[in-house]
Amino acid sequence: MVFPERLAIASRNAHKLREVRAICADWPVEWVTVETHPGEWPDVEEPHDTYLHNAFEKARAVANALGVPAVADDSGIEVDALGGGPGPRSARYAGEHATHADNLRQMLAALKGIPAPGRSARYRCVAALAWPDGRELHAEGVCEGTLTTRPRGVGGFGYDPIFVPEGWERTMAELEPGEKDRISHRGRAFRALRELLASG
Repeated sequence: MVFPERLAIASRNAHKLREVRAICADWPVEWVTVETHPGEWPDVEEPHDTYLHNAFEKARAVANALGVPAVADDSGIEVDALGGGPGPRSARYAGEHATHADNLRQMLAALKGIPAPGRSARYRCVAALAWPDGRELHAEGVCEGTLTTRPRGVGGFGYDPIFVPEGWERTMAELEPGEKDRISHRGRAFRALRELLASG
């Protein structure tokens, strides 16, 4: 497979759009986003219980709607003390219409009283690419870490204010965007996807 000339990012999330474009800045493609084609963008649910199926659900829907290849990702946080949850339901951990702040509060409440050694967690991301003709490709990235007892930092989004990546003392929300993109689950997934595309 080769890089398509035009590639849609199947997301309405402004934070995710920024991250994907930054991580994939060296991809030889023309990016198509909801900002450039707002009227044509389909609303896509994430009904599945795996990252892979949710990522492909979004990529296929946008590829078919716009008639160009589309890339999407699904990601979540997996907390060992919660049996690996909330996983693919991370964005809806505190309910279907939960905000990032709601989810963060719910997570801190669930982990209250758990000592540091028991607060291990990881971010996982699956990046999926779908062509309108049915061809597909995907890759995965993981970032191991631990969770703090209180939020720190104002960058990033989601659970970033309480997630300290392995080997760092700062939370994801305290890292500079370039630092985060270099080590994040999303960065690792999209770089792995790029390698698959570049290898033909």
